Amino acid sequence: MTISGKTMLAGVIGWPVSHSRSPALHNYWCARHGVDGAYVPLPVAPGALAAALKGLMAAGFRGVNVTIPHKEEAFRLVDALTAAAKRAGAVNTIRFEPDGTMRGDCTDGTGFVANLEAHDCAMSGQALVLGAGGAARAVIAALLDAGCDVLIANRTRDRAESLVAALGGGTVIDWDRWPDALARCTLLVNATSLGLAGHQDHDWTAPLREAPAGMTVADIVYVPLETPLLRAAKARGLKTVDGLGMLIQQARAGFAAWFGTWPDADAETRVLLLRGLNEGGQG
Repeated sequence: MTISGKTMLAGVIGWPVSHSRSPALHNYWCARHGVDGAYVPLPVAPGALAAALKGLMAAGFRGVNVTIPHKEEAFRLVDALTAAAKRAGAVNTIRFEPDGTMRGDCTDGTGFVANLEAHDCAMSGQALVLGAGGAARAVIAALLDAGCDVLIANRTRDRAESLVAALGGGTVIDWDRWPDALARCTLLVNATSLGLAGHQDHDWTAPLREAPAGMTVADIVYVPLETPLLRAAKARGLKTVDGLGMLIQQARAGFAAWFGTWPDADAETRVLLLRGLNEGGQG
């Protein structure tokens, strides 16, 4: 990659950010699509986001991705928000406009739905989402906007009820009753920390006995790629969708906004990221 004075610049802001797979993904897309662009990791400590955004804009960057712990602050700092960002209550993609303003978007939910559609999952019927945190909100909003009837189960019921009120849709069920709802669902989404590697002892096998044969099971995390839930779902013979496709799909809108090209989300792109994950990369 050759960087010149004409090279279009973008990057990812986070703390930490050294683990991020986004630079590898976006720079791969630049090379593949013949784009004179470069995408770099930008470690920005908490409390320094506003100054960083102002400096990057002044330096001629096209925009940035924003990841943990800055998504909610970015939501408050930008000048304009897309409908998806407003629904999600967070920003993960910022475009610096020629007039000096910042436009914030949230592509997490739309990336999740696009990943389901890429796996030929119908956006109809009833979906059960486990969790009511920040990531869950973006996913639930996108599912509602896609026409799904969404059930939400969270260990803290009040938080789920607040989410339903904010989004204007969805139905809350008690956490200990979510297995009873599976029989009428076409999609189960785990947006809780129970998908992570440290929760290998959580029993998913018993509740999945209630799942209908045609149900799809999705997890939003991709480290590990096959979470305990997805492993149990495969053993039950259910269709599974891992979180790596969501990472790829949510990145496409940002690349298009900064570099003017919609990049491919194909098997070759997935192989690139899998190679990085096997080497210990994340994010």
